Amino acid sequence: MSGLKAIRYGAWAAVAALAVGAGVLITMQTVGNKNAGALIEPLSAIGGPFELVNGAGEKVSDQEMSGKPTAYMFGFTFCPDVCPTTLSDMQGWIDTLGEDADKLNFAFVSVDPERDTPEVMRDYVSAFDDRIVPLTGSREQVDAMIKAYRVYAKRVPLEDGGYTMDHSASVFLMDANNHFVGTIAYGEAEDSALKKLQRLIENAPASS
Repeated sequence: MSGLKAIRYGAWAAVAALAVGAGVLITMQTVGNKNAGALIEPLSAIGGPFELVNGAGEKVSDQEMSGKPTAYMFGFTFCPDVCPTTLSDMQGWIDTLGEDADKLNFAFVSVDPERDTPEVMRDYVSAFDDRIVPLTGSREQVDAMIKAYRVYAKRVPLEDGGYTMDHSASVFLMDANNHFVGTIAYGEAEDSALKKLQRLIENAPASS
């Protein structure tokens, strides 16, 4: 159990830095493994095509998500602390935005598809808000999205023979054309997170 406790404590200690603008580099938050480091990429290099499945096993691609801005969080259903906390935060943002929440997509992308089947993801996310789309797929499909979005994800063995996942904890914000515009950091103040989401809505095409 000591290994699991260490992962949990490491998760709560995760930090991130965010900078948005032309030519600016962004530092992505990671959970747990300090040696994994922050991942730094040009803004234009984050995002791209993907093909996964939702909780009903139906194909979902970046094309289906385009037309509205999207908030993507990456995690896994066995996550002890960070993922349920972030999903709870996301549920709160949706509630506070009210009708404006329908102008955004919200998605929870698994980094642990071996355990996170469509049915597991569906049942897990349903405890929060049914407007959050659960996304998973084959290992190859998930790895392709992780690579495109410059997400950090690493399997970490536990003493009992099981494993957990270190992963990026920021929520990735994409505009209606699936272009990266910034993040909401893990534990970021609610008013700050809501302002970012409202800016996404304001800057979206009128038809979205």
